[in-house]
Amino acid sequence: MSPTSAHGLVCPISPKLTVSVRSRVESVMLGHYRIAQRYFFLLLASIGIGSVTLGSANAQTLPASVPDELLVGVRRGVAHSRARTAYLTTGATLIKEIPQIGVHRLRVDPSNIDAIERTLKSRRDFTFVERNRAFRPTRIPNDPLYPLQWHLQQIQGPAAWDLVPSGAGAVIAILDSGVDATHPDLAGKLVPGFNTFDDDTNTADVYGHGTRVAGAAAASGNNGTGLASVAWDSPIMPIRVTDTDGFAYTSTLVEGLVWAADNGASVMNMSFAAVAGSPALRAAAEYAMQQGAVVVASAGNCGCLDSTPDTPYLISVGATDRNDELASFSSRGDYVDLAAPGVSIYTTRSGGSYGFASGTSFSSPVVAGVVALMFSLNPNLTPLDVSAVLESTADDLGAAGYDTSFGHGRVNAYQALLAVLGSPPDPPEDLPPTVTILTPEDGEMVSGTVAVDVSAADDIGVSAVELYLDGDAIATDTTAPFSFSWNSTLDSDGAHVLEAVAYDTAGNTGTSPALEVQVDNSDTGTEDHTAPIVVIKSPKDGRKFYRAVRVRVLVKDNVQVERIEVYFDGQLIGSESCDSDSCKVRVVRKTKDAAKGEHSIIALAYDSSGNIGSAAVSVTKRK
Repeated sequence: MSPTSAHGLVCPISPKLTVSVRSRVESVMLGHYRIAQRYFFLLLASIGIGSVTLGSANAQTLPASVPDELLVGVRRGVAHSRARTAYLTTGATLIKEIPQIGVHRLRVDPSNIDAIERTLKSRRDFTFVERNRAFRPTRIPNDPLYPLQWHLQQIQGPAAWDLVPSGAGAVIAILDSGVDATHPDLAGKLVPGFNTFDDDTNTADVYGHGTRVAGAAAASGNNGTGLASVAWDSPIMPIRVTDTDGFAYTSTLVEGLVWAADNGASVMNMSFAAVAGSPALRAAAEYAMQQGAVVVASAGNCGCLDSTPDTPYLISVGATDRNDELASFSSRGDYVDLAAPGVSIYTTRSGGSYGFASGTSFSSPVVAGVVALMFSLNPNLTPLDVSAVLESTADDLGAAGYDTSFGHGRVNAYQALLAVLGSPPDPPEDLPPTVTILTPEDGEMVSGTVAVDVSAADDIGVSAVELYLDGDAIATDTTAPFSFSWNSTLDSDGAHVLEAVAYDTAGNTGTSPALEVQVDNSDTGTEDHTAPIVVIKSPKDGRKFYRAVRVRVLVKDNVQVERIEVYFDGQLIGSESCDSDSCKVRVVRKTKDAAKGEHSIIALAYDSSGNIGSAAVSVTKRK
């Protein structure tokens, strides 16, 4: 499994929506190919990010993604068998399915991953296709010059504790490197968690980051030992999502959010930056929100203006210092919702010790702790209630009102709890919906029929979403997920602007940020981009066999077929050269050595222009 930087460099995936060329899958059919991930992790270990400075961390060259994995989101209503056939024809195999949100984790041939990704993106069966990226913990070096735990006074923690002592009953899930259950300020606080990296229940801290994050949110307080925290009586649910070098992956974070949501977490903290850039993580955060949980994440430590998109499904937190100034490392952008103390936070460390830590990794759990206090005071709050209260009660910093540095301001625990006590939070009905175009992405080149996917959310419910092209409404969708098909061949080549407008049931409207795409439907008239048409005449899909399989394939092309290949369970069992626009091949595969059960047959055809067509069927060996 593989990394992108935790400094906001994870971009939302946008399908190339008109791909007439089938992906080159010649080597993909070697279905038993596996990357030895052990060697990949040894590579990560050689990077050595344990105690580097921010500068050296930025200088590291990190693998961009797991070299042989993709994540796909299956569109609602698409049959499981259809989705399976769609990726099997590229040679991809299923590693794991997360059925709650329709995400499939696939293994593919790393030498052909780009082509396979393009092919899957061109299919309407999937809402997204993305790499399984990794996220570095958002931490920078410690600065021991600040007083111990100054941040608790900064957010008016002592006054908040007079209203609700400790956050009891609100479980905080820490998605990180694990938690040291033996630490004197954490012992006895942990509820059963899970390890999505190793797929087991061992949640011991393998890197040290998770113990620090857990202590910032919910270390034991008022016990005469060690230090305090924001929500000192909140149970901690450890979810280990990282390898031993502290890298979390899209797949492990997605599984962690779903597991925590299904097992009673009230709040989930991810101290990894720019997670909103992943469609799979947005889907998982939306699922958690539907279960009544609040997801909090770090804004990131790049100290730059970050283009990560905003999402209504999680709260992104920047970092402030003891003077309420923005920390020099804190990332900025439209996705930043709040700020919280994140410089020299005194917290727990693995092995029973304590120490200072800085970064948005530690401002995020401060907000998670405040959310736990709110749930402890009123467990009937909804995630939208929580967001509305946090934003309306934050201490406004920087430019008046919302800004991209501090978001709505620095969190104020006392004022948030007063708001919860004063009247049960009910987000006003004049709040407009939030709406974002997920695909295509800004600046993308598109052609043909373009799939446009839109995310919209509202406190009282979205009634409709309209898609606008160059200022004119061209389509309306009234049912989530909001998806549109735009026939770009009806418009001129060049730049076009897409916007989405969402309506709620009270008549309020919200408009997405505009994005510009480049339409190119030009046809040179000389290049052949049409793949051969492949038909497996026999056996039919679902047919049973015993001693042998007799395969008959028919191929037609608009120019010339050059070669046909037939694979049984990823192994080449026959091929035929051809020099006409129509060819046939017959192959007999004796199956005495084949196990009983389901097997795949895939036929590939190559034309003279390098285009590839494919077809696949599943057959079953009888006893």
